[in-house]
Amino acid sequence: MKIVHVITRLILGGAQENTILTCEGLSRRGHEVTLITGPALGPEGELLTRARAGDYEVIVLNSLRRAINPLLDAIAYRALVKLLGGLKADVVHTHSSKAGILARRAAAKVRDDSDLPKIVHTIHGLPFHPYGGRLANRLYIALEKRAARRTDAIISVADAMTDQALAAGVGKPEQYTTIYSGMEVETFINRPDDADKFRQNLGLNKDDVLVTQVSRLAELKGHEFILSAAERIGDRRIHFCFVGDGHRRRGIERTIRASASLTGRVHLTGLLPPEQMPTVMHAADIVVHCSLREGLARALPQAMLAGKPVISFDIDGAREVIDFDTGVLLEPGDIAGLKTAIETLAAAPQTRAHLGEEGRRRAVEKFDHQILVEKIESLYERIIEA
Repeated sequence: MKIVHVITRLILGGAQENTILTCEGLSRRGHEVTLITGPALGPEGELLTRARAGDYEVIVLNSLRRAINPLLDAIAYRALVKLLGGLKADVVHTHSSKAGILARRAAAKVRDDSDLPKIVHTIHGLPFHPYGGRLANRLYIALEKRAARRTDAIISVADAMTDQALAAGVGKPEQYTTIYSGMEVETFINRPDDADKFRQNLGLNKDDVLVTQVSRLAELKGHEFILSAAERIGDRRIHFCFVGDGHRRRGIERTIRASASLTGRVHLTGLLPPEQMPTVMHAADIVVHCSLREGLARALPQAMLAGKPVISFDIDGAREVIDFDTGVLLEPGDIAGLKTAIETLAAAPQTRAHLGEEGRRRAVEKFDHQILVEKIESLYERIIEA
């Protein structure tokens, strides 16, 4: 098959990692793969270097940007029509809302008499959500409804994404398939040699407990809830680590400096490359994810593969991987519950080990990247043959 993937930007992020693993896996299985992306702009780091090292074609469209810009969007759409018309793919597979809206429209325009390319879209996270403005949500829903009418199949990274999209009137149930994100599971299972050094570099003692969140330092990622819980925890052996970067970093640093109870206990690593995530997860004792909006946070199964207990707000797809056998689910914004959960797990290493063991067993079954690629390939074959 000739397959074209389209995504807005290859920053460090779950949707981007998932897309690259898919392209790599499909290429290894003998398919002709092209990845079209916008420039990797922003403070979140980039995965374009890894993409270009893969055995498939990568095309960068400078006009394909995440932010809405009528002029650039029109230029990107015309460029996509020209590219897709020339590539003559069997499948065009889009990722992220902006790329999904523009590229699905472009792919529909260049469809030939045999109804190719087939159009597939993955929902990694919905652009409309309770924390968005009313007018913005209405616009996004209208655009997603229109794009869904051009789509042969829609992949959700969690059942919750399907439920929310259908509740908003986007697409029909028969269009949807849940395929969980893929991980290079083998890299997370064994403890890396430098995990202890990572802890030492943070100034931790052997008996200290490290609570880690991996995410962009951005709105709705919930760092303020973790900081509030940390201020209420008197045990100085419990440390916190934020892995990632973003425009909220300075504000977080100001909060830490202004609090005697946080200074020396909250550590910011900045951006770290994906290949260091196994080290990050194994260095942690507890992994938290306090985002208010997430398709299914990649850090949760990564932590589980490393055998770590997880604490998350009960949003979107979190409950599909977390229950009382793998970690703790909390109501969004529950700072008191977050404090209690951290203190309880910090004081109970045997409980942490039990939760981590069960989490690892489940994550291996659900999140192997080879399973991801096999399911996507089967979906392509099914819609082409239909």
